[in-house]
Amino acid sequence: MTATEPDLYDRLATVEDPLNDDDIVSMRLVNDVTVRDGTATISLAFNAPYAPAEMEMGNEIRDVVEEAGLEPDLRAHAGEEQGFDEEILPGVRNVVAVASGKGGVGKTTVAANLAAGLHDRGARVGILDADVHGPNVPRVLPTEGEPGVTPDGDIVPPRSEGVMVMSTDHMMPDDDQPAVLRGPMVNNVMMKFVNEVEWGRLDYLVVDLPPGTGDASLNLLQTLPVAGVVIVTTPQEMAVADARKGLRLFEDHDAPVLGVVENMSAYRCPHCEDTHEVFGDVGAADIASDYDVPVVSELPVHPDFDSETGKPVARDEDSDVRDDILAMVDIVADRIGEVNRRRVADHVGTAGADEEVPTAVDGD
Repeated sequence: MTATEPDLYDRLATVEDPLNDDDIVSMRLVNDVTVRDGTATISLAFNAPYAPAEMEMGNEIRDVVEEAGLEPDLRAHAGEEQGFDEEILPGVRNVVAVASGKGGVGKTTVAANLAAGLHDRGARVGILDADVHGPNVPRVLPTEGEPGVTPDGDIVPPRSEGVMVMSTDHMMPDDDQPAVLRGPMVNNVMMKFVNEVEWGRLDYLVVDLPPGTGDASLNLLQTLPVAGVVIVTTPQEMAVADARKGLRLFEDHDAPVLGVVENMSAYRCPHCEDTHEVFGDVGAADIASDYDVPVVSELPVHPDFDSETGKPVARDEDSDVRDDILAMVDIVADRIGEVNRRRVADHVGTAGADEEVPTAVDGD
């Protein structure tokens, strides 16, 4: 006997969200189930493409459907409750900001490697270099040309091995030219990058913010639906203190903090393989404990992060720290998915939805 739609709901209720400790039916992550001609078409409120947890749940859902004697056809659909906006950046599923309290902590390194790592997992990715006074993303992700222009006058970002890159560096006449921009001009540049850049369809737009808590960060929060923020710091007390201020800014504006990356966490000696905490041990763990956010990664001091190879560590198969970067990418993607799915569950609960999920009994 072919499984019915209510029967499939019962079966799908056995699939647990590993990061939110509940099943996908109770969390209302199953938008719709349709059975027709031996195929079960299932719409899911998943919005973190290539995140390991969502891929794992997808495989479990396929197994459940196949055990019911049906062919699975899974489709992901993001709604407004997950921050998806059909008017602002309509083709972008997730805006992920990378921020720091002060400069020189490796924020751009983290942002560029996150973008490259997500792309190489299979996602469609762009990176917006919003650090207008120190636009260094093209140094980590060298582009294969200059920005183009559509017939409508919109800017088309160049690519770096598939990652779309937009930076004020593309607008500077030479490498030594300073970006002398006052507050209103910074705002104008940010709005130009949001409104006049043809990003197309992206799974993730990584935004490399300027350090601190200035205009660019506030504009981002007030203009874009931010899926989450990654805070970057080093173990030094001053950097940690400034990182806390940045975290509070995003927290006060209801932007989910995905976690803290501690860069230059320790020096890993390539000869003796000992680890030395040359910048102290205050770091991200204290922030994580005080604000109940995870430590996403502890990246070591390593020359590959400042190499002249023309490629990010995420794409350097010979790098000793590539595994650290790829682990960071997976954790960030999982955190985006975790936050998005929890938003769906909270939205349903807040709305007071009392519609019951169909069950096999209901279908009899």
